[in-house]
Amino acid sequence: MSACPPYAPFFGFAGVASAMVFSTIGAAFGTGKAGIGIAGLGAFRPELVMKSLIPVVMSGIIAVYGLVVSVLITGSLDPAQPYPLFTGFVHLGAGLACGMTGMAAGYAIGHVGDACVRAYLHESKVFVTMVLILIFAEVLGLYGLIVAIIMHSSTSTIGCPAELLAS
Repeated sequence: MSACPPYAPFFGFAGVASAMVFSTIGAAFGTGKAGIGIAGLGAFRPELVMKSLIPVVMSGIIAVYGLVVSVLITGSLDPAQPYPLFTGFVHLGAGLACGMTGMAAGYAIGHVGDACVRAYLHESKVFVTMVLILIFAEVLGLYGLIVAIIMHSSTSTIGCPAELLAS
């Protein structure tokens, strides 16, 4: 079995797609779920809407994490250079790590944002608590980004053996 088969880049591209798709699903869910709560709040207290946009902004950041990982992995995919199967698997794992943690973070941000924005309508002291919980939810996505970057950087020295390239 070759260390650099022609299908190896498929796994790298699957990592790119996983990072983007899953993190964007999380961001979209978080934005939609928190937006429903903001719409409900705005009907009764429109002056609180701008302050309540924090969950929506934090959800959007989750998608940026996926974009960063996708760009990093894509930068390693050069059709003129051999691409080891090991690197493809690592890039797939990095994309899944970032994408799945982004989806989980978006899910958490959406539910917390919706509930806390509705509670903020009745009690203003909830705002600080909401921001703290949202920060902890956002960090889940950040952990995935950090792990994906570490995984990606571990492939920089991996190459195809010279004897395999000659054949």
